[in-house]
Amino acid sequence: MTLLVPFDGSELSTAALEKAAEFGDLTGEDVVALTVVPDDDEYARERGWIGQHEQFDPDVVTRKMRRTVADVAPEATFEYELVDSDEPTATATTNVVRAIRDRATGLDASLVFVGSENAGSVTTPLSSVGGPVASDQHYDVYVVRHAE
Repeated sequence: MTLLVPFDGSELSTAALEKAAEFGDLTGEDVVALTVVPDDDEYARERGWIGQHEQFDPDVVTRKMRRTVADVAPEATFEYELVDSDEPTATATTNVVRAIRDRATGLDASLVFVGSENAGSVTTPLSSVGGPVASDQHYDVYVVRHAE
């Protein structure tokens, strides 16, 4: 089985990756850190992947995420997926959630470690992937709500 960590480089996703790596060491399960990158400049800016006036380059973002994952959890496998943000019926966040859920299913993930202040809350911000990923019944979810 596999432990999946949606990873965007935030403090909470980093804490989730650390927890998953510890859990993987204890259980012998593989850890996969997944970064989903929409081709959306604003999404990238909101997450601090690029500066206000920088041009968006998904290769730069994925290289940065790969290095960060290697620093935090050297034994983890890094994967990324580029998603189209021009789909007329979906937001970038919806596409990110879909990609995470699809990858969790494809990996037959036993547990998804989500770094989110909002996962499982009654009210979830529209830009959060935590709630929708946590609501999937195909895998268990470990919610990391604090970076420390």
